[in-house]
Amino acid sequence: MRTARLDRPFDRVDAARDKRNELERLRDEARYRRERLDLYRARLYAGRAVSQDKLRELQRASDGAAARLRRAEAAADPP
Repeated sequence: MRTARLDRPFDRVDAARDKRNELERLRDEARYRRERLDLYRARLYAGRAVSQDKLRELQRASDGAAARLRRAEAAADPP
């Protein structure tokens, strides 16, 4: 069985690129969730949205995406 070792320079570059790609994906997801929540709030204030459950669902999704991003950024930048 082969272990995931980073012996070659290209392996280290690939691992670093994968981490950057994952952080970028998490940033995109957090922004998307935040924008969806903002749009729904605008609809709610305009009187076109009626579901408080949908608002809570979007808020939870936005909070979760932001928390995942914070954890990933904290793990990527150790003190």
